[in-house]
Amino acid sequence: QVHLVESGGGLVQAGGSQRLSCAASGRTFTSYAMGWFRQAPGKEREFVAGIRWSSGSTYYGASVKGRFTISRDNAKNTIYLQMNSLKPEDTAAYYCAVDPSNRGYAYWGQGTQVTVSS
Repeated sequence: QVHLVESGGGLVQAGGSQRLSCAASGRTFTSYAMGWFRQAPGKEREFVAGIRWSSGSTYYGASVKGRFTISRDNAKNTIYLQMNSLKPEDTAAYYCAVDPSNRGYAYWGQGTQVTVSS
């Protein structure tokens, strides 16, 4: 089992920056990838960014590419999401997730709210 705890959400003005963290515990040594998703009220969940645990390769959703950066700290089993040039449309609950074996994201955190004011 994998336990994920996100932190770093809050209120930020448009154009500002914020960094989210996700600490993983449990069966993380077999993780294939970790990622960030978000969901705004009334909208479907959206992929934001992912990182492959062994290689560090990263990939991003089209709406955040060039503004957000995902990174990892292997020693701490933690991933981060640096969000720059935030827009009101980035307002959402952000969720951390683990893909243990390249078969899809199977473990999810409780989410952290990010609100971007205009």
